[in-house]
Amino acid sequence: MRILITGASGFIGSFIVEEALKRGFETWAAIRKSSSKVFLQDERIHFIELDFSSQERLEQQLEGHAFDYVVHAAGVTKCLDKNDFYRINTEGTQHLVNALIHLQMPLKRFVFISSLSIMGAIREQQPYEEITERDTPRPNTAYGESKLTAEKYLSTLNSQLSTFPYIILRPTGVYGPRERDYFLQVKSIQNHLDFAVGFQRQDITFVYVTDVVQAVFLAMEKGTVGRKYFLSDGEVYRSAEFSDLVHEELGRPWWIRITAPIWLLRIITWCGDYLGKKTGTMTALNNDKFNILRQRNWRCDIEPAKKELGYEPQVKLAEGVHRSIQWYKENKWL
Repeated sequence: MRILITGASGFIGSFIVEEALKRGFETWAAIRKSSSKVFLQDERIHFIELDFSSQERLEQQLEGHAFDYVVHAAGVTKCLDKNDFYRINTEGTQHLVNALIHLQMPLKRFVFISSLSIMGAIREQQPYEEITERDTPRPNTAYGESKLTAEKYLSTLNSQLSTFPYIILRPTGVYGPRERDYFLQVKSIQNHLDFAVGFQRQDITFVYVTDVVQAVFLAMEKGTVGRKYFLSDGEVYRSAEFSDLVHEELGRPWWIRITAPIWLLRIITWCGDYLGKKTGTMTALNNDKFNILRQRNWRCDIEPAKKELGYEPQVKLAEGVHRSIQWYKENKWL
């Protein structure tokens, strides 16, 4: 069986590559010329450069290949210009799908890694309820909107061309070794500062990277074409629990815990966006991040994934944080 994994040099993609190799797939890692191969050292990996900015270019690059499975994990989570979200996450997906269709690729499954962020801030009245597949998405970030637009494009294709075998996965916050966004919070705690936002209760969810990978291969084996599955570890956490676990794993350094009001976060993220555009440097606190941090309800219903795919999360937050911190230490990130 031949599998193509886009975004293979990235956080989630590199773990998917490792699992594909373990399962005996002929594994093709789609990268760019500038991509790092630091997590793609296995000599069994086949590399292919793909240009998602052009359907025509993709067809040229994919010509002569026949993949049984494609896992589309390529994308961006933060950009200086919000139009880049649509150019990469939306149009890049459209170009890839169109190229595969035009080349008559004999796909068994096309797995698209989307995000819980496509739903936006819904069910925010306490007591919070799980976001389900029956809820209408209302993305409140450019990232979420770009992923949702890509999902809608796939849905349109399915109604017109029922043979295109796509499945969509919508993970909540993905963390684990090699991840860089949550790592910034780890570094902040190591440097004695924990920063939280808003005084209203916040319910958050997580999913460890290997559980996302588990769901990818279950979707390839058992997923129903056209279905969309939320992914989490099945638990709900209060906003301080991640920080508390990190603090414990770091040996309880002295720290100051600051909870800022929403209006102060709005000022900080506006300044971050402004400075980012002025300097050309992406900042962690930007306008998209504002909407993510102020959202209070990140609960989601994973029962369809459990019932239809056989998905069973293996790593809860305490164990996942332990594994992540150990990796950061062993690899000199901390």
